[in-house]
Amino acid sequence: MSHFKEIYASDELPYDKFLRLGAENLSDAELLAIMLRTGTRDKTPIELGRDILNLAGDKLGLLGLYHFGVKELMQIPGIGEVKAVQLLCIAEIAKRTANMKAKTNLCFDKPETVAAYYMERLRHKATEQLLLVLLDSRKNIISETIISAGTANATLVSPREICGRALRLDAAYMLLLHNHPSGNPKPSRQDLLVTQKIKEVSDLVEIPLLDHIIIGDNRYTSFNQKGLL
Repeated sequence: MSHFKEIYASDELPYDKFLRLGAENLSDAELLAIMLRTGTRDKTPIELGRDILNLAGDKLGLLGLYHFGVKELMQIPGIGEVKAVQLLCIAEIAKRTANMKAKTNLCFDKPETVAAYYMERLRHKATEQLLLVLLDSRKNIISETIISAGTANATLVSPREICGRALRLDAAYMLLLHNHPSGNPKPSRQDLLVTQKIKEVSDLVEIPLLDHIIIGDNRYTSFNQKGLL
């Protein structure tokens, strides 16, 4: 501990600050410093924490870590494999905590609650992913499946396959979600085309498509709300 205090000649130790004020008063960098425990010869743990946050961008905070893999984090001086794994576990805990909070308000008849529930899972993805959610007659989740990764291109998304899966699982309703890595959830022409094709088939098999929600950066677009279904 004496060496740890020596490193922090001018700053209060994050650990001491935690005991004095509580975790809610620590910055993201200070929280990371406590988790990392050690810095490098040239940098304190808190400076290392700031380097990590700068890599992802300040506005993303701890969830920004979710954009990176172990090898990318290991490019930061002072971050080895063990610390990289620890950091990604922190990001996963942050994501799951946000998801649990959103789940308490989840109602598939209210697009804003659906968008909140899937926001942290989808908004950090570097490529587009199209998620199919199947529901039973009480609108409880039966299945969640990524049916397209990389793009929502109509040639890669089969309405027949989607509705066939819904029939096999005896679903009563279906819902589509996908992310826009740009952060802008405005539907593209391709999004409109894909959605219309899937809706036509879902109507034929009598498994209603409740909505298609596009996830952006803390924003969303609901086809249902916009009158696009």
